[in-house]
Amino acid sequence: MERVLPFFPLNLIAYPTENVNLHIFEPRYRQLINECLDEDKTFGLPAFINNKLPGFGTEMRVVALSKRYEDGRMDIKTKGIRVFRMMTFENPVKGKLYAGGKVQIVQDTEPADGIIPELLLQLERLYEVLKTNVDFDTQLQPFSYQVAHKVGLSQEEEYQILTLLSETERQRFLLFHLNKVIPIMQDMERTKERIRMNGHFKNLDPLNF
Repeated sequence: MERVLPFFPLNLIAYPTENVNLHIFEPRYRQLINECLDEDKTFGLPAFINNKLPGFGTEMRVVALSKRYEDGRMDIKTKGIRVFRMMTFENPVKGKLYAGGKVQIVQDTEPADGIIPELLLQLERLYEVLKTNVDFDTQLQPFSYQVAHKVGLSQEEEYQILTLLSETERQRFLLFHLNKVIPIMQDMERTKERIRMNGHFKNLDPLNF
């Protein structure tokens, strides 16, 4: 399905179901967001990586205007709706300050089939190593979008998640990443512990030669 969206390129990856808070200050994006508020329109947040628009992005909806400043700046709350592939890019759109273009809405090639048990296990191990708690809802699908920002992926890897059109593929990608990084992090924790111990006075028996 093709449609036309205004674009708000940002140096971040947003996922469907994700809540993203934005501070709007540039005149072109003030115009874009005001139109979204007044006309109940959505906008596209295409990924912007290494000064390039690689093509995939997420359609976003403004769910709340948190604050409007006297000079026109705004704080808004948005929510990701669905993934798109950018087909054309016009900057600026005729008669507007902002960019836009045609997009193709993309859908998963297969329905979500639960969560890979080993992925949940590895997530628990990761957060044990990090000594932190991260909330996620195992009933909310797609599950991969909930945790993709919370496992230490690079921006390029986060973008790759966006381009995978199967929940199973996305979960396998995350599992592969965790299987790779958790042993490294565990070794780092052991090294940190040895360093801490080396800073303490030790009562050692002398060696007898």
